[in-house]
Amino acid sequence: MDLTYPAWRGQPVPGLARARIQLTYSWRHGALPSLDDPVLFNEWVQWRKLHDRDIRMPLLADKLRAKDFVAARIGDEWVIPTIWDGTELPAHPNWPSPFVLKSRHGCNQYAFVFDDQADWSALHSKAKRWMRHAYGFWLDEWLYSQIPLGLLVEPFIGEGQNLPTDYKFYVFGGRVEFVQVHLDRGGNHRWIVFDRDWSRVSSITGDADPPQPLSLPKMIEAAEELGSGFDFVRVDLYDVRDKP
Repeated sequence: MDLTYPAWRGQPVPGLARARIQLTYSWRHGALPSLDDPVLFNEWVQWRKLHDRDIRMPLLADKLRAKDFVAARIGDEWVIPTIWDGTELPAHPNWPSPFVLKSRHGCNQYAFVFDDQADWSALHSKAKRWMRHAYGFWLDEWLYSQIPLGLLVEPFIGEGQNLPTDYKFYVFGGRVEFVQVHLDRGGNHRWIVFDRDWSRVSSITGDADPPQPLSLPKMIEAAEELGSGFDFVRVDLYDVRDKP
């Protein structure tokens, strides 16, 4: 599999990147990060921003090419199919509702369309905003600058208009240690962190523990296969009608 990407478009200024990371981290966590001797997980994330240029990272964050990587390792059945991809939306959607529109090169750039009455011109405007710039500069996330700007459409896999529960597997050295469970992402978004045995580790919510998904063992096995060969990856999976 070809893992190459274009050369880094614009080298970061190390001093500025370091200062920016310190400021954004302290704003979010109320303390300065230890960037020279990281201990906390979030400090290691900041260290990686400054020092890690693993050419596989852009591939894993590219919402189109990551599908090929996943399919090659664990099979097509684990991948949500792509209905359409390109750089500019067509005048009208040529695919059925409901669907999800997202950028291939960024985060939090998505729109859910549940029926044919959606304001397509508003979606055009939103997509054009996504396509103006590479993502990740303000958080010094180098890898996003390597992903070609693009758009894609996928079928919506939730029930009705309810987004499926999002399970994020934290894989260290090929072993799942934690599962972050995201609840109600379309409304009152909150999450709970469990260990691999489904014991709660931390939370920002007082919710009761959600039931362990029936496919948890399969998802752990898949996440560990995808994470093999890496010091750390986060694998995002859904469990829809007991199918991962």
